[in-house]
Amino acid sequence: MRLLLVEDEPEIQSFVKQSLVEAGYEVDTAESGNAAIQLASQYAYHGLIIDLGLPDQDGIDLILQLRGSGISSPVLILSARRSVDDRVKGLEQGGDDYLTKPFAVAELLARLRNLLRRNLATSEEATRLRVLDLELDFISRRASRGGEVLNLSPQEFVLLAYLCRHAGRVVTRSMLLSEVWGMRIQPNTNVVDVHVYRLRGKVDTEGHEPLIKTLRGIGYVLKDH
Repeated sequence: MRLLLVEDEPEIQSFVKQSLVEAGYEVDTAESGNAAIQLASQYAYHGLIIDLGLPDQDGIDLILQLRGSGISSPVLILSARRSVDDRVKGLEQGGDDYLTKPFAVAELLARLRNLLRRNLATSEEATRLRVLDLELDFISRRASRGGEVLNLSPQEFVLLAYLCRHAGRVVTRSMLLSEVWGMRIQPNTNVVDVHVYRLRGKVDTEGHEPLIKTLRGIGYVLKDH
């Protein structure tokens, strides 16, 4: 099974990775939220281990961004934050389990095995998403329309996944900036419009009914009927 370990402290990262490899897992590592997003958009992981104290963003924001992009792999949170409020927040914001530092390797492995066992019991619906003739496969990170594979960039796939999960509902530019790009402060940028324009050119091709609709001054909606 392939795991992604997101931890910026070199000693902890090395120790945890070695323990996981010795337990039989294949492990990729990331030292920041941005690096984690890039890896998670390229590879399908069976599980994610995420530290909350990352250098470029809070681990909770990273989890929210990953969930918003359609990544449903179970998340085990590692954190020195020990209060009940912190643990509850982590679990409510997309984490599946929460382990405080310092921790015993045996407990880490036991909690991870439990998460992965539960996740394997989920149905195919957790790895595929269909809206009309659009289909997204979150394992292969591929999208198709009418059976034809769409040549999407990793970011375009994440954007389409978010629109599909909110099909039939209006999504604003601020929602997309926050959930797809992880921007909490809205800069003066046209990144959303540019990416939607490119995505529409690949999804709404000639011969297909247009699905992505622009609501001028508001945002976008993906048709679901």
